[in-house]
Amino acid sequence: MKNYFAQLFTISAVCLASLAQAQVEYVDPTIGGQGFMLEPTRPTVSLPNQMVRVYPVRRDQLDDQIHSFPLTIVSHRMGELFWLMPGDGEQVWNRPQTYDQEVETPYYYSTRFDDSLVQVEFTPTARCGDFRFTFPDGQPVVLLANRLAGGFSSAGDNAVSGVENIPGQEMSPGVMHAYVYGEFSAPVNIETNSDNGRHLVVTALDAREKHLEFRYGISFISVAQAKKNLAEEIPARNFDKIKSAAKDRWNQVLGQIQVTGGTPEQKRVFYTSLYRCYERMISITEDGQYYSAFDHQVHQDARPFYVDNWLWDTYRALEPLQTLLNPEMEADKLQSFVRMFEQSGWMPTFAVLWGNHECMTGNPIAPWTADAWAKGITNFDVATAYAGIRKNSVEGTWLPWRRGPKTSLDDFFAAHGYMPALHPDEKETVERVHPFEKRQAISVTEAQSYDDWCAAQLARDLGKDSDYDFFLKRAGDYKNVFRQDKGHVWPKDADGNWIEPFDPGWSGGMGGRDYTTENNGYTYDWDVQHDLPGLFQLMGGRAQAEAKLDQLFREGLGRSKYEFWSKFPDASGLVGQFSMGNEPSFHTPYIYNYLGAPWKTQKRVRMLLDTWFTDTTLGIPGDEDGGGMTAFVVFSMMGFYPVTPGVPVYDLASPVFDRVTIKLHNGKTFSIVCQNNSHDNKYIQSIKLNGKPQSRVWIKHADVIKGGTLELQMGNTPNKKLGADLKDLPPSSMTLNPQTLENATP
Repeated sequence: MKNYFAQLFTISAVCLASLAQAQVEYVDPTIGGQGFMLEPTRPTVSLPNQMVRVYPVRRDQLDDQIHSFPLTIVSHRMGELFWLMPGDGEQVWNRPQTYDQEVETPYYYSTRFDDSLVQVEFTPTARCGDFRFTFPDGQPVVLLANRLAGGFSSAGDNAVSGVENIPGQEMSPGVMHAYVYGEFSAPVNIETNSDNGRHLVVTALDAREKHLEFRYGISFISVAQAKKNLAEEIPARNFDKIKSAAKDRWNQVLGQIQVTGGTPEQKRVFYTSLYRCYERMISITEDGQYYSAFDHQVHQDARPFYVDNWLWDTYRALEPLQTLLNPEMEADKLQSFVRMFEQSGWMPTFAVLWGNHECMTGNPIAPWTADAWAKGITNFDVATAYAGIRKNSVEGTWLPWRRGPKTSLDDFFAAHGYMPALHPDEKETVERVHPFEKRQAISVTEAQSYDDWCAAQLARDLGKDSDYDFFLKRAGDYKNVFRQDKGHVWPKDADGNWIEPFDPGWSGGMGGRDYTTENNGYTYDWDVQHDLPGLFQLMGGRAQAEAKLDQLFREGLGRSKYEFWSKFPDASGLVGQFSMGNEPSFHTPYIYNYLGAPWKTQKRVRMLLDTWFTDTTLGIPGDEDGGGMTAFVVFSMMGFYPVTPGVPVYDLASPVFDRVTIKLHNGKTFSIVCQNNSHDNKYIQSIKLNGKPQSRVWIKHADVIKGGTLELQMGNTPNKKLGADLKDLPPSSMTLNPQTLENATP
C-alpha cells in the first residue's frame, strides 16, 4: 500500500509539473511571420533576455529557401552576425536551400533541406549555441563565414575562432566587434579559402560520419572570453540536455502568467505574444564585465548590463509589463541606461548593441523612468537618470531621427512651445533636419509635452521645484498644435499661422513625415496621454470628444487604400482611421474609460483582438518591434492596460480568459476572475476587488502587487452606468501627483 501511494504521489507530481510547464507548448513563433505591410516576425530561438538569438535567414515565413543561419543577431531587424550553412560535400557559398519538416519553438529549431536531406537543429544557452547536423549521404561539410570585415581561422583540434565587425555602426564613433569560439564534435579538416579569411570550410575527416555537432560561445569582449563562455555554459556535449534546460527556462518565464478559459487559438496568441516580450533587452554581461559601445571600453560591474531597447515602441506597454512581472530586472535595465549616459554624455533613445541608434522622436526614457519610479522601482540611480533626461530635453535636439546638441529649431520650440512647420513645397533651411523624416512638427510637439510631464514628476520627487514648474509648463505645449475651429491637430508655421492647405488624413510631403510620425492627424488627435481632460476641453467637452472618438473608428480614408498606404505604410490594421498596427494608437480605445463610456472600451478592445491578432502568419497587423506590439496583446487579453506610463494605474477592458493568475516577484499572486465570460459576454456588469464592490473601471498598481483577486461579472449587454460617474473616471490631469495616488487607499 505504501508503494501504491508513493507511486500515486509520483504520478500526481509529474502531472502537476506537466501542467505547470504547459505554457511553452502554446507558443507558435510563426505567428506574424508574413509581414502585413512592413517587416515580419522571426522565429527567434533564445533564452529570455539573453544575447544569443538565432533564426533562419530568409525573406519571411513563406520564403521556401533558407539563405543561412547566424550565430547570433544584432537586433530585431538590424542584421545578423556570422554565417553558417551545412552541406553534403559541396563547397557552394551563398546558395539558398529549400527546406521542409520545420520545427519552431522558443528553445529549439529544426529543419531538413530538400535536396541533401541534411537536418539542422539548434538550441541555445545565454551566450552560446549548439547546432546539431545529421548527414544521411555525402561527406559532412559546414561552411562558416563573416558578413563584414573580420576573419575565421582554425583554433586547434576541431576548433575555430572568428571576429566580425558589427553591422549598423556607420554613425558610431568607434567599431564594436563580435567574437566566436566553437568546437566540432568529431575530427574535422579546417580550411580557409582565399577571400581574406572570411570563409571557412570544415569537413569531417571520416566521410561516414552521419552526425556533427557545433557548439560555440559568443563574446563582445574577445575570442578568449568566447571560449570561456563556452566552457562555462556548455562544458560537455549534450544537445538534448541543453534543449531541456532551455525549455524549462521558457516554461518558468511564461508560467508566471497562467490562464484558464478562452480558446486554444487565443492561448496560442497570448503565450506567443508573451514570448515576444522577452526578445529584448538583452544582457551582454560576461563574467561580471561587459563591452560598452557607448565609450568603447570594457567595464567591470556587479550588475548586468542590458542593451537593445527601441524605447519609442516599448515604453508604452513592454516596459510597463516587465515592470509588473520582473521589477528587479527592470531596475537593472534602467541602471544600464544610467551607465550609457555616464559613458556617452547623452541619455540614449534606441540603445542598441553598437550604441545609440538615432531613431524616432521624443525623449522616451522619461516616461519609462517615471513609470518605473511611480510603481516603486527604486534600485537604480534615479538622480543621474533624471540628469540625463533633463539634458536630453533642455540641451538636446527634438528633431526626428537626430540626437545631440539642440538646433535653431529647438530654440524656437523652447521659446514658443511648438515645433514650427513648413508650408507645402517650402524648402528646408535647417541642415540637421533629416531629409526623409522631416520635422514631424505635430507629433514632436505632442511627444515633448508628454515626455516633459513625466520629467516634471521625477523633478518633484527629487525636490527640484523650479524644474517641476518648468517642465509642467512645457507639458501643456500640445495645446499649441490643436486647432479648435477644425477639431484636429494642425501644423503651425514660425509666424504662428496655421498651415494651409492641410488634410488631417493626408497632408505632408513624400512619406507623410512633414507633420506627423508614421501616421496621419487622426492618430495624433489622441496622442495626449497625460492630460486627457485638457484634450477633451479642446474638443468641446466630453460628449463631443466621445462622438469624435466614435467617428475615428468609422472615418473613411478619403482615397484608395493603395494611395493611402503609399504614404502611410506603418498605419496598418485599420478600423476607419484608427491604426491598430502602430504604437501611438495603443491607448486610444481605452480613452472611452476617461469619457464615462467604458463599455465602448470593452467592445472595441475585444473586437481589435479578435480581428487583428490571430494565430496565423498574418496574425500581427504591424511591425512587431521586439515586444512593442505584443505587450499590448498580453495586457489587453488579460483585461487591463497602462494608458499613461508614469501614472501607476491600469485601465480595465474585457478579459479574454475566465481566469488570469499572475505570479508576482514578491511571492504574491494577483488573479482576475471573470464570471459568465464568453465571446458574447464581453461587457463588465460589476467589479469586486478582494471582495469589495467598486464602481470605477481602473485599478492601482499598488493593489495588484499586494496580491488579491479582481472579480468581474460579465454579460452580453453593456452596463452603461458602471464607470460613468465623474468621480469614477481614471486619474488624468496636468497637476496629478502619481506618488500620492499610489499611496492612497481605494
